[in-house]
Amino acid sequence: MFRCLTQRTSSNWLFRTLNKLSPRCAKLVISTSPKESQMATQVVMPKLSPTMEEGQLSRWLKKEGDKVSMGEPLAEIDTDKATMEMQALANGVLRKILIGEGESAPLGQAIAIIGEADEDIAALLKSIEGKPAKAPSAPAEPAPPAAAPTQEATPPDTKPSESTDGKPSSETSREGGRQLISPIAARMAAEAGINLKSVQGSGPGGRIVKRDIEAAAGAKEGEAKGGPSKSGPRLKPMVAAPHKAGAVFGPSSFRDEPLSEMRRTIARRLVTSLGPVPHFFLTSEIDMERAADLRRSINELYPDIKLSINDIVIKVAAAALMQHPQVNASFRDKTVRYYEHADLGIAVATENGLITPVVRSADLKSLLEIAGEVRELAARARARKLKPEEYTGASFSISNLGMFGVEEFTAVINPPEGAILAVGAMTPKPVAHDGQIVIRQTMRVTMSCDHRVIDGAIGAQFLQTFKQILENPLYLFLSQ
Repeated sequence: MFRCLTQRTSSNWLFRTLNKLSPRCAKLVISTSPKESQMATQVVMPKLSPTMEEGQLSRWLKKEGDKVSMGEPLAEIDTDKATMEMQALANGVLRKILIGEGESAPLGQAIAIIGEADEDIAALLKSIEGKPAKAPSAPAEPAPPAAAPTQEATPPDTKPSESTDGKPSSETSREGGRQLISPIAARMAAEAGINLKSVQGSGPGGRIVKRDIEAAAGAKEGEAKGGPSKSGPRLKPMVAAPHKAGAVFGPSSFRDEPLSEMRRTIARRLVTSLGPVPHFFLTSEIDMERAADLRRSINELYPDIKLSINDIVIKVAAAALMQHPQVNASFRDKTVRYYEHADLGIAVATENGLITPVVRSADLKSLLEIAGEVRELAARARARKLKPEEYTGASFSISNLGMFGVEEFTAVINPPEGAILAVGAMTPKPVAHDGQIVIRQTMRVTMSCDHRVIDGAIGAQFLQTFKQILENPLYLFLSQ
């Protein structure tokens, strides 16, 4: 053990420590020169989440030549779910950065070298370059070859360009010059209808980043005569682009946007789910008048809480799971695991993809506690600040697209969970009530079940209980 330590550092504190434990080993520290041992340390891509297979270097917090201390933040890594800090595991100087910001590396691959300021790291660099990557990330596919251009219409160059800081560019100018822009900024600009030629990039090398698009969008709204519609996204008028009469059009230009770590994980897990997991679906329509009245009453008493229908749905699902524990389960290779409490995964849409933070033991929490926790988890999810234990280990999931006006949909089960509930929008409909046809608020929900865990009758009984409680939400207060 001492021999290993002496090869990593020869600092004074280690010499004093080893001298107390073993004078012989302390002499080894003095006699071992940098030329005789490998002093430099490889910094490798760490495993920062349970489902992480590779990471994307979001930002270096140190630059080459900076001193670093053990435990000091070294870089920010984009995992499949969140952005997390990577700490230095050695003292010294950041001698070499091996991957740039925006680049990805598989777990265990060297991404930097820490060593002494005057240390020769040529041999270590050569050994790293000679090692094949375990699972290199697939580069963005180049654009397919365009058809032979005519003299009147020449399709623009659509090859993805690279910025000076190592990040793939997502946009090229018409003149053939390269306009550097991050994938997120490109998507935001497209959604906001912002002309990128009018945007000045503030990132490295003039790269257009998210804050530049936000600033441009703010300026654009300030110039507009009327504000955006409160009922939904503002529709942009369709204006035909000018073109020469009789022009022959080539293939449409496009933009290849590399998959983020989160999007890769979503793709991999959902393909895995739809393949081996035998889904079946159950749909129910629920009268939401009393639930809507309860929400209004609570919000009048506690205006700062801003209770949502989704908060009530979460609490009702937890109560129904306690009555039907066969649904509060997950499939394992040779067993079915049944959970004592309702740990509910709540789907949250972020600019990078979908993530499901978990409300632990929702069956033991009040409506107000659930509302506050959901707000906090959702905010941290959008800021990519969730810890791995905050988005793993759910026993049941809920996905709500009602706020987008979606009335009904089916959701894909998140393995190994046994079920997921898809919640649609509340809509006014004519229904038979007390012998009369009246307009009432209704909502449709669809539960996707893993048939290896849940039988049809069991799933139907759960959905029946869920409907009964949601149509009579005072049960939540009587049962506590």
